[in-house]
Amino acid sequence: MATDLTTELESATFRRLLAHLQAHNEVQNIDLMILADFCRNCLAKWYVAAAAERDVTVDYEQARELIYGMPYAEWKKNNQLEASPEQLATYAARQALKQNQSS
Repeated sequence: MATDLTTELESATFRRLLAHLQAHNEVQNIDLMILADFCRNCLAKWYVAAAAERDVTVDYEQARELIYGMPYAEWKKNNQLEASPEQLATYAARQALKQNQSS
């Protein structure tokens, strides 16, 4: 497949992923971290890193606004729930497992 077409498909897929996450604000970042080991904030950090690799400066807050579809503070106020003790324990166990696997 041609590089341009691959890039187009990847870009379209990324835009669809963002639209899906923006349409499903009920999905909490802690749940994404537990299940997939990444969250919306990770995507924003990866976006900033990809820009930096190309000598482009993108502010982290600008990247989060792109990922969340609104300023992060607004999304957090309207959508983010307090993580439950169970969620925090599951997340901690997952992180410990990762740490042990990399040792």
